[in-house]
Amino acid sequence: MDIRFDPNNHIIKLCMNGMNLEETGNIEEAINIFKKAWEEAEDEYERFITAYHLARVQKSIEDKLKWMETSLQFALKINDVNVKSAYSTLYLNIAKCYEILSDYDNARRNYELSELYKDEHFDKGPFYHGTKADLKVGDLLTPGGKSNYKDDFIMNHIYFTANIKGAILAAALAKGEGKE
Repeated sequence: MDIRFDPNNHIIKLCMNGMNLEETGNIEEAINIFKKAWEEAEDEYERFITAYHLARVQKSIEDKLKWMETSLQFALKINDVNVKSAYSTLYLNIAKCYEILSDYDNARRNYELSELYKDEHFDKGPFYHGTKADLKVGDLLTPGGKSNYKDDFIMNHIYFTANIKGAILAAALAKGEGKE
């Protein structure tokens, strides 16, 4: 199976809308959008994505853990390189939840699973960065610049994707006057 990020997918659009609400501090509205996405999700991929976003906005650690584990369970059912690249992050987030809950055996087990997948490079590239700027092939990108989405926010990292559609979408959403 080869799943590709599709910015036109209804559930992806809902999750992106929820993320935008989250960034502007409208957490309750974001939660409602993520819940709507969950209710409308039709397949394992959409449920994996939606459960992950629901987990991120939970107030209680128990709810966060429940949704992270739900996301992982759907991810494990999908035989796709793009989804497997999320395993390390999912296991890490689950481990942190267990650690906060003082369940050190489950925390250790999930930390170990996170490490197991951490250095696996499921995605061979090429990799893209979506922004608006006057860049040439070979230009060096460095952290410390303004966010593409928030003028008053300085980024300490740079996002890359192996999915050209994701980079195109990021460029379209980016602020600025440069070329996408």
